[in-house]
Amino acid sequence: MVSKLDLKSILKSLKLNESNISMVLGALVVVVVGVLVINYLRESKVGSPSSEISTAGQEITKHVVAEGESLWSISEKYYSDGYKWVELAKTNNIENAGYIEVGQELTIPDLGTEVTPSSVKTTIGNMESIAGATYEVVKGDSLWEIAVRAYGDGYKWSEIARENKLVNPNLIHSGNILILSR
Repeated sequence: MVSKLDLKSILKSLKLNESNISMVLGALVVVVVGVLVINYLRESKVGSPSSEISTAGQEITKHVVAEGESLWSISEKYYSDGYKWVELAKTNNIENAGYIEVGQELTIPDLGTEVTPSSVKTTIGNMESIAGATYEVVKGDSLWEIAVRAYGDGYKWSEIARENKLVNPNLIHSGNILILSR
């Protein structure tokens, strides 16, 4: 009979302290979740650069994409120039530059040395190459096509846009004179 009384008194005291017990358990859950989140963030190091040394002795920089980042913002972070996002896309074989995933690891190329095509053809397909320092836009031209004809590399369209201070690189008119830096 003593054990029954003890059990009843314990249950009765628990019933009286139910709100306090719930509050303690809730606080414990919050603390455990907080510790797990802090440990996860410490280990993942999202958005921070890491460097490796390649076999050729060149430093290779890696970047893990964080929430809200784009190739433009990553390019501004490493090169102080958003237009260099084209080089990031090219180096990482990104076909849709508008879509990169959080946690995706990108190789950040060292743009200290310009990579030039080993042989530039004088004609590309049916198009003639552009050799001058300026070019007059004709109907149907795009910056990509002009960059391919002038530099042999379509990704250089961003340099043409920057050099000519184009507000909207998607909008060029026939008759415009573009400066092509050489």
